[in-house]
Amino acid sequence: MRILLVGEYSRLHNTLQEALIALGHEVVLLGSGDGFKNYPVDYSIEAKWCQGKLLNIPRQLIFSVFKLDVAKIEIAIRFYFHSSKLKGFDVVQLINESPIQTFKVIELSFLKKLVKNNRKLFVLSTGVDYWNVKFWFENRHERSILQPYFENPALAKEYRYILEYRSAQHQKIHDYIYENCTGVIATDVDYQIPLQHHPKFLGLIPNPINPSKLVYKELNIDSKIVIFLGINQWSYHQKGIVYFEKALTAIKEQFGDSVEIITTQNIPYQEYINLYNQSHILLDQMHGHDQGYNALEAMAKGKVVFTNASTAFEKQYNLTERVAVHALPDVEYLVKELSFLIENPSEIKAIGKRASAFVTREHDYLLIAKRYLSIWGS
Repeated sequence: MRILLVGEYSRLHNTLQEALIALGHEVVLLGSGDGFKNYPVDYSIEAKWCQGKLLNIPRQLIFSVFKLDVAKIEIAIRFYFHSSKLKGFDVVQLINESPIQTFKVIELSFLKKLVKNNRKLFVLSTGVDYWNVKFWFENRHERSILQPYFENPALAKEYRYILEYRSAQHQKIHDYIYENCTGVIATDVDYQIPLQHHPKFLGLIPNPINPSKLVYKELNIDSKIVIFLGINQWSYHQKGIVYFEKALTAIKEQFGDSVEIITTQNIPYQEYINLYNQSHILLDQMHGHDQGYNALEAMAKGKVVFTNASTAFEKQYNLTERVAVHALPDVEYLVKELSFLIENPSEIKAIGKRASAFVTREHDYLLIAKRYLSIWGS
């Protein structure tokens, strides 16, 4: 089978590509690399010129005055020059209903070409899209990354790219994709909930993880407990970072030199991995039900991850013991949970071991790839 994967924001498509190739399929990945994360792709549409030193300052000036990002023009140009190679695939899968990230009108025209020139189109719900943003606005009690914005609309600047999914221009893209795709696949519980009654919903397929690249190693806790917090400034409130930072301040005051805290901000993926490998506990995110890719990779290595792990997630996987710590926007709660782990290092090892076993059981990349193949072929 010839498969085209469009877009990459988390290593989901990278890992799925690895599994599909291992199973004997021809797979091409097109994407931008997602900025500073720099994920590998086969056909790059990264706006390299506009991000370079020579053009980045003019780009920022143009955006500040006209609210126009000229990098989107470069992305469109790069996609256009790849377009002759994006034909004749049995399956095209979009990481999101707007995976190219150029101007809406141009994006829609490119998506129409992908539909016209290939056999089947599938779209993932793995991150924000029109349907789940609509659902979260209509169900504000539901746990979601929009909760900080609902509580404080002054955060609109950070949420600008999410709010764009409610625009009339984006709805045209959404409507076209949902009318012309074979179906929509959710990658975790957070995206399954909004879609569960939609006629195009094909079910939940968990994120694929390659266990050979994320080997479990029992945590060695002979001296300090190491806690890692990786910050992405563009999702600071969405991930609840402010609560983690306040909790870490309290933990440092309480435990002093018996803990080591590593904090990073906006660093490339590989550098990020090398730093969090040193940790016992990783602080990931809150405001949701299920883990994202970053948490799963850490769990596979046996880290204790503070992330989304609600009762809805536990029910989905029939869990009776914790495989992660469910993070809440409550500093006192976070300090209590961290303190318990620091004072009971055997529990860190136990949760880490269960976390790794869970990821191996539910997220193995070859098993996940076979589930995609089954849905694509049905």
